[in-house]
Amino acid sequence: MSNLRLVRVPSLAHAEYADASIVGAGSEVILLAGVCQLDEDGVVVSPGDVAAQTRAALENMDAVLRRCGAALEDVAFLRILVATDEPNDLGLAWTVVREHFGRHEVPATLQGVSVLGYPNQLVEIEPIATRSPG
Repeated sequence: MSNLRLVRVPSLAHAEYADASIVGAGSEVILLAGVCQLDEDGVVVSPGDVAAQTRAALENMDAVLRRCGAALEDVAFLRILVATDEPNDLGLAWTVVREHFGRHEVPATLQGVSVLGYPNQLVEIEPIATRSPG
């Protein structure tokens, strides 16, 4: 487990995430590459389905976190990119992310973009995590 503390400012309006995270001294920071919803053959799964692509990207993120010796509760910041100009698609991706993270209300940015790197790719997730050295 990491030395991570989530911070909320009581006077600010809140979405379902903390306003900031503080990583304690001596912790290691883990910067994950953008996580996509590629299968083991490098093919984008579920073309056209924002929710399914978000779920698959989160599952791939979990695998990278485990490999780094970290877990969801160690994620200090999250950026979710969705190739769309529709607010409903952003909301759909966010709903899947919130369900996946459960009680860990990681600070996050949800952003609509014009295009992502793979054909048929709609979602990419950029996590920053922390862990105790060792």
